Amino acid sequence: MLKKIVILFFVTCFACFNAVFAAESGGMPQLNPEFWISQIFWLIITFGILFIVLTKVILPKISDNLETRKSQILENIETADKQKEESQKKIDEYEKIIIDSKLKAKNYFNEAREKILDDINKKRAVLEKDLDEEISEVEKELSELKNKSGEKINKIAAETSAELIKELIGEEVNSSSIVAIVEDQSKINRERKDV
Repeated sequence: MLKKIVILFFVTCFACFNAVFAAESGGMPQLNPEFWISQIFWLIITFGILFIVLTKVILPKISDNLETRKSQILENIETADKQKEESQKKIDEYEKIIIDSKLKAKNYFNEAREKILDDINKKRAVLEKDLDEEISEVEKELSELKNKSGEKINKIAAETSAELIKELIGEEVNSSSIVAIVEDQSKINRERKDV
């Protein structure tokens, strides 16, 4: 790479010297060594003014613009970071609120469920108690009816038998003997059922 640069430099210098010698012979006045001092003077003046304008006017404005942009970019990045942190805090708060709401809803549901189950159990207990009382009353009534029904049936059977005998025979029969016969017959029937 260095060899290429050196070769290119020598070729350029050779071309310039050939052009200078060719210009002297009647061509371009810029290449005439007689005008070189004035050309160097105006070159220094032009590039000096250009250098002063660039360093004192244009470059400070460009530098100020770059600094302003840099500070604005840094400020925007800082603002974006703050907003990111705030939004993350809001997201965390939102998630916490959602979790708390779910827990509260679950607790309300469990409390309501327990309350309903307690009410159902209380009502069931009351209903079972009422049913037990009614069943015991019905059993009591049935046992009383069973006990009394035997007497009533015997009484009805005695009365009916007395009336049938009266109609068949035409005379009244002693009711105490009919009652005794009916009671004996019912005892025999009960003994058959028990066996």
